[in-house]
Amino acid sequence: MPARLNPRHQEMVREKIRASQLVNRLEDHVLGEVEMSATQVSAALGLLKKCVPDLQAMQLGGDPDGTPVTMSVTWIPPARD
Repeated sequence: MPARLNPRHQEMVREKIRASQLVNRLEDHVLGEVEMSATQVSAALGLLKKCVPDLQAMQLGGDPDGTPVTMSVTWIPPARD
C-alpha cells in the first residue's frame, strides 16, 4: 500500500460523506419526499454545522472607473469536539 500524503485524508472524506447525507435528507424533507420531526431537523442542522463551515462575511467592492473588483471573505472553520 502506498504511503498517504495526508494521513487525515480518509477521515476528511468520511466527514464530507456524512455531511452530504445530512444535506440529502434535509433536501428530501423540504421537497416533501421524507417526513421529519422538528427534533430531527434541528439535530440534522446541528450536526451539519459541525461538518460544514459557515460563511461569516463577504464584501464586494470596486470602483466604477475601472478599478479591479476586490473581494474579502471571512471563513469560520467547523467546531471540533
